[in-house]
Amino acid sequence: MRPTLRTLHALLLTLGLAAGAGEAGAATPPAQPKDGPGGAAYAAQSVVKRALGRAGAVTFAFYGNGAAPAAGRPVVVFLHAWGATNPQSYGSWIEHLAREGYLVLFPRFQEVNRTRPADASATAAALIKEALDGLAGDAEAKPDLARVALIGHLAGVPIAANIAAHAAETGLPVPKLVFGAMPGGIARDDKSRGIALHDLGRIDPATLVITIIGDRDARAADIASRRLMRESTAVTPERKLLMRALSDDHGFPALSATLASPAGVNAAYDAGAIKLPPEPPKDPKQKPPPFKWSADMALTGEQTTLVAQINAAGTDSLDYLAYWKTFDMAAAAAFAGQDAASLKANSRFTDMERWSDGWPVKRLAVETPRPPAERPAATATTTKPTAPKPAEAKPGAKPAGAPRP
Repeated sequence: MRPTLRTLHALLLTLGLAAGAGEAGAATPPAQPKDGPGGAAYAAQSVVKRALGRAGAVTFAFYGNGAAPAAGRPVVVFLHAWGATNPQSYGSWIEHLAREGYLVLFPRFQEVNRTRPADASATAAALIKEALDGLAGDAEAKPDLARVALIGHLAGVPIAANIAAHAAETGLPVPKLVFGAMPGGIARDDKSRGIALHDLGRIDPATLVITIIGDRDARAADIASRRLMRESTAVTPERKLLMRALSDDHGFPALSATLASPAGVNAAYDAGAIKLPPEPPKDPKQKPPPFKWSADMALTGEQTTLVAQINAAGTDSLDYLAYWKTFDMAAAAAFAGQDAASLKANSRFTDMERWSDGWPVKRLAVETPRPPAERPAATATTTKPTAPKPAEAKPGAKPAGAPRP
């Protein structure tokens, strides 16, 4: 007997209700901690939002309301992914940092479809220096140049590394920490598209260098992380960490460690709502330099898709515990002069707490990069050794190297 349309509808409805009940009864992921690293025990109730510079060359500054401490505010420079130029894409993390007490600088080093990747590192460095110089005498912002950390996301990571390598010569404070989330966008060579790495061997040996990737689309980020570690030769392995956030679908909503997951949109940080300073009067005799377009200025289809994912990213346990908490702890260690080994030994650093049913969320994986293998020492002799003369073969003997039967 074939089921009637009404019977099929009732069956589908029952299955749908059962699925909904299972989803509603699923374990929920951990919320933001009440206090401690990554936590919500903030010093400031609200955040001051400012734009420094001018249109086309702007740095956004964010810090908690109220007077700055006597020592000043530690500085975080946040370097965005390629194409993700609006601070609202990272607004949740920026708010966390600003309310914790940091002065957060967000240099918009790219004009989409008008900036070459080759120019991005120098542009970012110039914007940061201009912003720090402009805030030097500001009683509320008050940057503490002895406590500076760089956060990069995707293409922002190699830019952060380049800035750290050239900090002294460009007049910037030497960062104590380079924290790279999902490194990417690195050019393979001088002719390839992407951010070309400078001489990372010039990064100060006292710097902590930490990268964190996810387990979704992980191969490219892992290769980029290891390259950054390998080329920052002055920094010893004891001051480096390779970290990995793991996706977890034990409950609902599931945690997915994608390339976009370090972002977290907060519309309160929309660049369009932050008033730019007035433009200085222009000299009518001074003409702007001619604009020269090149193909690598345009976003690729893959980049456009990724930017759309970044601009739609929410905030979840991965943000609180994998990115915010680990940065908070890493910055505290870096500013106190500790090495990465102290972080690796701290069980809280990799702990991701528990789902609501008590099941542990997958911990962060952490690894100290291996030092580059040493090449064998060259011999002192310059003459080539002579090969020994082959022995005379006996009658009936097989030639040397002949396979055994």
